[in-house]
Amino acid sequence: MTPEMRVRVLGFLIQSAQELEVSPIVKYSALSLFADRFCRSLSSFTVGKGSGNWLLQPLRESNLQLFALISIWISSKIHDSGPISVKRLKSLGDKAIQEQHFTIRDFLEAEVVLMQVLDFDIGTLNTAFIFLEDLIIQFKGVAKVGEQVNFEASMDIMDICYEKEQTSILFSSPISLAASILAPSYVITTPKQRWEFPVIPWVKFVTSCREADIAENVKDILKHILETSTDK
Repeated sequence: MTPEMRVRVLGFLIQSAQELEVSPIVKYSALSLFADRFCRSLSSFTVGKGSGNWLLQPLRESNLQLFALISIWISSKIHDSGPISVKRLKSLGDKAIQEQHFTIRDFLEAEVVLMQVLDFDIGTLNTAFIFLEDLIIQFKGVAKVGEQVNFEASMDIMDICYEKEQTSILFSSPISLAASILAPSYVITTPKQRWEFPVIPWVKFVTSCREADIAENVKDILKHILETSTDK
C-alpha cells in the first residue's frame, strides 16, 4: 500500500466511523485491527500462505475500503450490545465505495479473510485509545491543569497519527503512541501560561517509556499536525 493510498483508506475508515456514529472505542479498535495489524500482516500472509482470494489479489483500493468497513463491523460486534447490521454496513459501502459494488456475500467473505490474515486473533484490549483514556484520567488526578486537556483534540491527534505513514512506527507500541499523544494534546489545548507541569517526565514515569523517545515522537507528531493544518 502506498503512503497516498494509506491516507485515503484510513481517512475512509475514519469518515465511515463518523457516518455510522460508532463510539470512540469501536472506531479506534477498528483502526487498531485494520492499520496496526491487518495492513501490517498482508504481505506475509499473501506470500507465506499464497492466498489467491480475489479480495487480496490484486489488492485494490476498493477492496481495502471493504476491509476497513469489516474492521468497524468486527469492532462493533466486540464492543456494542447491538452491533451494526451487515445491511447497514452494505448500504454505506454502496454509497461510499465508488470503484466496485460489493454484495452481502462479499462482506461475509471479507470478514473471514480478515480473520484469516489476523490468524483469528481479534483482541482489542491493548489499543492506544484505551491507554490514552487511562493516561488522561490519571493526569487529571495528579494535576489540576489536566482538567484542561481536551479529549476530543487528543482523538483528532490520534486520527492524524493513524493517517500519516511517517508516524506508523508508533503503532508497534500502543502505550508509546498514547504517551506521545498526551503531551501535544497538553501543549495545544492548555493555555501557555499553564505549561508549568512537567508532562513528558510524568508520562515517562507512568508508562516506563524512554523520555527521549517520547520527546522525539512528540516533535514528529507536532510537525505532522502543523503540516495537516497547512494543507487545510
